[in-house]
Amino acid sequence: MIEDFKILLVEDDSIEIMKLRRTLTTLKLPHKIIEAENGQEAIEALKNNDFSPNLILLDLNMPRMNGIEFLKYLKTDEKLKLIPTVILTTSENNMDILNCYRLGISGYIIKPAKFVEYQEKLKSLFDYLSYNELAKAS
Repeated sequence: MIEDFKILLVEDDSIEIMKLRRTLTTLKLPHKIIEAENGQEAIEALKNNDFSPNLILLDLNMPRMNGIEFLKYLKTDEKLKLIPTVILTTSENNMDILNCYRLGISGYIIKPAKFVEYQEKLKSLFDYLSYNELAKAS
């Protein structure tokens, strides 16, 4: 079981960033978050040799480089493509969902409106990943 994940959160909405931080605090999870406001910033964070995340949480709708563009880059890199990547977005568009799975994501979570439901979904994700051998190997 991983005691604390290193999470790359690719999200441009400060309220969503606060929701994730609040969820980790409420669930008493010591995971470290590195934030990137778009895919381009995420690539820069991943190029930093001091940072290798166990998980990428990725929004789709962002400026400069959106989530799909970032995924295309990520999945062409032999080392980076193995990092478990979960989409965390408001998009319920079936084409987005199918495109993301075709690109090799680990999961697709639609952000619920209610914070309690958001926490439940994230808790389930972190519980699962704490037993996932790929997340441990990243």
